[in-house]
Amino acid sequence: MPLVERLSSALPAKPVIGFVALLAVLFVGAYGAGSAAGPVAPGMRPSGTLPGAPQQPGSGDSMNGMSGMGGMGGRG
Repeated sequence: MPLVERLSSALPAKPVIGFVALLAVLFVGAYGAGSAAGPVAPGMRPSGTLPGAPQQPGSGDSMNGMSGMGGMGGRG
């Protein structure tokens, strides 16, 4: 059995290869568009406090600045 025939039988069907290639192109395009658009909300920060990061206002209370949300705990 020649090498070309063995390779063609080992590879998936051409539509499968085309679908995977299309997914790769769409992923690269979406990633590029997202990188070009930048962050959606520039003021957002991770929920955890980073070492050496300044304290955000209202970070000392247990409801994380949601003072109008009293009475939400303990229901269920």
